[in-house]
Amino acid sequence: MADATRKIAPVVEEDERPVVQPAPVRSRRVRSRRRWLIPTVLLAVAAGWYGWSTYGKQGTAETVVTEMPVRGDIENSVTASGLLSPIKDVDVGAQVSGQLKSLKVEIGDSVKEGQLIAEIDSASIETQIEIAEAELANLEAQMIDKNAQVVLSAANLTRQRALVAGNSAAQSALDEAVAALATAEANVDALKAQVRKQQATLKDARISLGYTKIYAPLTGTIVNTSAKEGQTLNANQTAPTIVTIGDLSTMTVEAEVSEADVGKLKVGMDAYFTLLGQPGKRYPGTLRQIKPTPSTENNVVLYYALFDVPNPEGTLMMNMTAQVFFVRSSAQNVLTVPVAAVHSGNDGKSGEVTVVTASGAHETRKVEIGIRNRVRIEVTKGLDENDAVVVGTGSGDKAASSSRVNARRGMPPMF
Repeated sequence: MADATRKIAPVVEEDERPVVQPAPVRSRRVRSRRRWLIPTVLLAVAAGWYGWSTYGKQGTAETVVTEMPVRGDIENSVTASGLLSPIKDVDVGAQVSGQLKSLKVEIGDSVKEGQLIAEIDSASIETQIEIAEAELANLEAQMIDKNAQVVLSAANLTRQRALVAGNSAAQSALDEAVAALATAEANVDALKAQVRKQQATLKDARISLGYTKIYAPLTGTIVNTSAKEGQTLNANQTAPTIVTIGDLSTMTVEAEVSEADVGKLKVGMDAYFTLLGQPGKRYPGTLRQIKPTPSTENNVVLYYALFDVPNPEGTLMMNMTAQVFFVRSSAQNVLTVPVAAVHSGNDGKSGEVTVVTASGAHETRKVEIGIRNRVRIEVTKGLDENDAVVVGTGSGDKAASSSRVNARRGMPPMF
């Protein structure tokens, strides 16, 4: 009965068993992350806003750039480029034709005025002299004969006059005697003219003989040789150049000045130049000439301004490139500021600057100005060396960078 009365448990199919779902672990993690993410984002936004408001505005804000006035030299000048050349140079040529027998100098040699520098073969000219001398001797011999004829004709005329006076000769004989004397005297005069001509020819030949020896016309340096020993020179049409002598004791600067600046130059104004190899050394001079005829290169009109500088040591050479400055005005040990710091007035002698005071306030001052150039301007009144002058505006990073650059250059810092 026990078995009968035992309740039989219902058989449940495997597919019909209730499925026990696992706990939603991933959902819980997502909700947990969201709870932490929202405060983090809010904190980051707050920190970003604080940083931008504190530092960002400060970095992008416009900063006043200042500079302290500097005491030093200033000049207003016209700049140009030029070349160096000797103050004097001479092309020494041959005046007679012939073979260059000897050349006694080389490029770079120093010569004195009157020094023998070359010789031309003189054999041909010496022959011409001998011929001229012989011809002259012939004419002089003929002159003796002609003078004898004059004496004879004069004696015959005297005799015929006596005979005619005594009625011992006809008048025609006297007339013939007069004509004979006149002819003899004319022959003498003609021969004298031939003698003078031959004497001149002989003199010219002797002068040509002197030209076969070539002497230096001035004291200087041989800067070029155009002929060689053994070369045949033909001087019939043009005088061939043998050497060129230049006086390098004084050099001339030929500066090319544009037509826009040439009107600013005056003869007698101070000038100087520097060389590429010696940028810190000045060679001073005085403007002595402005050539009226310009040269045109690529539609650019240039005038030549000349001034001279001594060259006792011979360091200045021909065709050196010079950076030339013609000084219109200059001043030494004066107070200067950048051009950008001054607002000039209409009269060109006064202006205004903005100064940053010790408290940080901006103060506008009237100043008197003097010499100015493209970079700086002289302040004669209204500022001292301790005033911070506003030269512009910029970002804080830009101002700091400018201050560091000025510090490296030895310039006052820019605040």
